[in-house]
Amino acid sequence: MRHAGMHSATMTLLTSPPLALYLHFPWCVRKCPYCDFNSYTLHGELAEERYIDALERDLESQAAEVLGREVSSIFLGGGTPSLFSPDAIAKALAAARRHLTVAADAEVTMEANPGTLERGRFTEYRAAGLNRVSLGAQSFDAGRLERLGRIHSPDETRRAAEELHAAGLSNFNLDLMYALPEQDLAAAISDIEAALALEPAHLSHYQLTLEPGTVFAAERPALPDDDIAAEMLAACRDRLDAAGFTQYEVSAYSRPDRRCRHNLNYWNFGDYLGVGAGAHGKLTCARSGTITRTTHAREPRRYLAVSPAVPTRRAIAASEVVFEFMLNALRLTEGFGVELFERRTGLAWQSVLPKMRELERRGLVVLSEPPDAAAEGLAVRPTELGLRFLNETLLAFLEETPKTADAARLSTVS
Repeated sequence: MRHAGMHSATMTLLTSPPLALYLHFPWCVRKCPYCDFNSYTLHGELAEERYIDALERDLESQAAEVLGREVSSIFLGGGTPSLFSPDAIAKALAAARRHLTVAADAEVTMEANPGTLERGRFTEYRAAGLNRVSLGAQSFDAGRLERLGRIHSPDETRRAAEELHAAGLSNFNLDLMYALPEQDLAAAISDIEAALALEPAHLSHYQLTLEPGTVFAAERPALPDDDIAAEMLAACRDRLDAAGFTQYEVSAYSRPDRRCRHNLNYWNFGDYLGVGAGAHGKLTCARSGTITRTTHAREPRRYLAVSPAVPTRRAIAASEVVFEFMLNALRLTEGFGVELFERRTGLAWQSVLPKMRELERRGLVVLSEPPDAAAEGLAVRPTELGLRFLNETLLAFLEETPKTADAARLSTVS
């Protein structure tokens, strides 16, 4: 992968960023036709005990790489982690605390599907160690849920939200999609209203896209055009703003003090240990000045066949690190400071300043300087146009655009 204008970048001192833990649970009851995540339809019984044991051995084998570093957040994603029992989730979290240094106030999130939960389980999940849940609502229209291949009903989402509040898990996220098959503006706003009625702390609102290799990509449904989708986004954003939800990332809105700490670590180019089938990780070694990507075997049977599983490791080249940083940091509505860029990439700001000035001239970013124009005070944030055309903004840092699993996965973690 060759990057434009980055070959003579000056290196500065890397520092170790905050550390998070991602645990992947790869099974679903049914694969949704729009989904390109690493998930597999469950056939027969769930290999719950065997998989949790494999996760622990994976954790133990990678722990030496992050010795002495504190884990600030844990995210259990999938697939559908809520297919696993509260006892299994408790064992996984206990293993994490046994092998890693987990902060006492760590944010611990689990993705859940309303259609896979038995009544009353959220109280048990909280006792297992969760303090945040991300609930896959997607829509409150029964017909569109069926069209999306979802196994739950709008009423099941409402009951799950009631149980979250009753269990003391009011810090929960609702996933919503817009620009769905045959959806109009009124229907998109109706979904927002239905979600707000459940009093979530956080809302992920993202456009349905047709990803290569999915059923929808092969059998294209009738979707709203780009102009209508843009109207939906603007109207829904205004409604969320009026309800006290601040947009802090391309697809993320939260009430005050309820931003997802785990996701913010991604967007700020933090480190994370990836554990589980298909899990990705990113680790910085300040001493050697290297940033490494780790990747596990995607297919669960392959992951379980070798225990402990050994991830593939690839050092990120200096010529790639700028794109990797911008892929994350330019998603944030508040942008990032120059000091953060230099600490996380090990590159001098001057190496990308010409590109940033070019993007500013095109109206895609804004560069702000303090009165004395001190370099460390300089900050960059995307404009509304830059957020809408984020891919166009990122192309400034590439001569060709890569398709990475991390980019696909991180765009919707919530």
